Parts: sequence; C-alpha cells; structure tokens
Amino acid sequence: MHQHLQQPQTGKQGRFRTVVTAAVLAGALAMSAVAQAADRHVVISNRSSYTMRAFYASNITRGSWEEDILGRLVVPAGGRVRINIDDGSGHCRYDLKAVFAGGVRVVKYNVNVCALGSWTIYD
Repeated sequence: MHQHLQQPQTGKQGRFRTVVTAAVLAGALAMSAVAQAADRHVVISNRSSYTMRAFYASNITRGSWEEDILGRLVVPAGGRVRINIDDGSGHCRYDLKAVFAGGVRVVKYNVNVCALGSWTIYD
C-alpha cells in the first residue's frame, strides 16, 4: 500500500530529506542541551511589607507544588534571596509561589526561569 515509504531514498530529493531531517534533529538536541545547561538561579526581592515565610517552584508538568525551598529561612520585608530553581528535570518553565506572613500568597505561572534573573514582589 505505502511502498514508496519502504524504498531507499535516492537522488536529489532523497538527499534533501536526509539533510532536513538531520538539521531538525540537531536543532532539537541543541535546544535540549541549552535547557540542560541553563542557569535556573532567580533572585527573589521582597518589596512587600510582609515577611516571606515560604517559596515554592514546580515545573509546569507537575500536578502539585514541590517542597518549600526556603525551609526554615524567611525573607523579611525589603530583603532578597537567590534561589536555585533547578529540580534536575531539565525544565525551564516553572510555576512560582511565595507565601507571606498572614497567609498572603503570590503566584506566577509558566515562568521561564532559564531566562528570568529576578522577580520582585510588591504589595
């Protein structure tokens, strides 16, 4: 039925398909390598009037939040912290959540942490 797909590619058209396929694969591999090597450190600046009690970052393929990155640390009003968002998955897109004293939450979805160097949170 589809015999032309089973025959070897010959001639100019076959070489063109091979070159295009190789270029697409090389591009995909290069993009993957860039994502793997990308810096996922983000400086979080707390310009609100509340103390940040917790900070979460989960890659967008997760269905729930990962553990609190700050642990026992807090970020006072006017303070900042440098956080390594890298979870070892190779992802660049993350959902970010900051939790402040009094239960105030600030969430930012689908953030490219490989390109984002800082995030400032205001009241």
